[in-house]
Amino acid sequence: MALTGLEIYKLLPKTNCKKCGFPTCLAFAMALAAKKVSLDKCPDVSEETKQILAEAAEPPIRTVLIGEKYKIGGEIVLFRHEKTFYNPCLLGVLIKDTFDETTIEERINEFYTLEFDRVGQKHKTELLAIKLEQQNNAEKIKYILSKIKEDTLVGIFSNNISLLEEVLKIKKFHLIGICEDIKDLEKYVSLAKHYSVPLVVGSEDLDKTISIIENIVKQHNFRELIINVAVKNYSQVTEYLTQIRRLALKKNLRSLGYPTIIIIESDDEIENLSFATLGVLKYASIVIVNTTRQDIHLSLVTMRLNIYTDPQKPTTVEPKLYQIGGTPSEKSPLLVTTNFSLTYYSVEPEIINSKIPSWLLIVDTDGLSVLTAWAAEKFTAEKVVEAINKENILEKVKNKRLIIPGYVAVMSGKLNELLPDWEIIVGPREASGIPKFLKTLCQ
Repeated sequence: MALTGLEIYKLLPKTNCKKCGFPTCLAFAMALAAKKVSLDKCPDVSEETKQILAEAAEPPIRTVLIGEKYKIGGEIVLFRHEKTFYNPCLLGVLIKDTFDETTIEERINEFYTLEFDRVGQKHKTELLAIKLEQQNNAEKIKYILSKIKEDTLVGIFSNNISLLEEVLKIKKFHLIGICEDIKDLEKYVSLAKHYSVPLVVGSEDLDKTISIIENIVKQHNFRELIINVAVKNYSQVTEYLTQIRRLALKKNLRSLGYPTIIIIESDDEIENLSFATLGVLKYASIVIVNTTRQDIHLSLVTMRLNIYTDPQKPTTVEPKLYQIGGTPSEKSPLLVTTNFSLTYYSVEPEIINSKIPSWLLIVDTDGLSVLTAWAAEKFTAEKVVEAINKENILEKVKNKRLIIPGYVAVMSGKLNELLPDWEIIVGPREASGIPKFLKTLCQ
């Protein structure tokens, strides 16, 4: 939890030496609390103070890096409407060394197909989670690893520390975990430190989980941790995930201020979907399922997108001139609309369906839809003309015909004033009417 200026002041030397550029230590503390200056501006601050302030500046849920680009945790609110959620949970597929080789190969191959297009953005299931349950199964492990592509995000879980040590020498992993118990905890921590990867730990008992984490942090000075939440039943998972989040945020309990993971091992596909849905909704940072069914993963990806898309920042496309349906000519139709991604990806396929190559001018409306942008005065005749000039439209479109959305037909009068040499055409109100409209226009 962030400290106030007065709380920071109590930790400073209080010498008023002015070396930091401020007249007093109190003034420096106030600027530090407002994040207008960094602590390194004070040359006399103690190492203990640096550590206290660094910990205080961290979010209640620690941010943990998985691989080189995926961040989990880092959250500061219990409910999205309070502010926003920042780091989307990772979705993963479970692989066990008890699976036969055919199942392993099929599952890994299917994992690589779990990529989906949602309103023009690519989303996928990111993680392969390998769970080792057999004690002496080196050949099966080598077989699993041989089927995994080099750049795949992979986690490995095992209660056999010796086996885990050997496997880590073969391939780079992005997180390691203890399956069920906490034997050899010190060795697991040493491995995580040595390979610079997060460690998954936890117990079915919340108090025991706190004790484990406090031991790791205090005795081993290691904090790249992920809390494993055992999947027993729906009420238990809900209660456990909610308690961890609430205690970390509302009670500032640092021992639980870490991302969480649930691993669903059920062979029932409906249970996989329902537990995973619960995990995405109730704060799990990593959700591992025991299935590669496309429809299940598409549902989870879509839900994650809905939960972790900031409602205050609409999904947008780049405002510019697009060529749709092939290579349009200087006599091809020119349509205009807003940069709200759902609007663009409603209009684009309908232009393609018309089989008439066209120009599509996207105006920057801060991601608002047509009517909303018009009502907010972000989609105006002036904005359209500005976009036409910016994109040098007349160098590409010679017929000087502009098609505007039917919902903003009222804009046509002002456009006629601003573009007296142009023909302003009111298009259909719905995107579904575009194919028929363009075919009739170009007859």
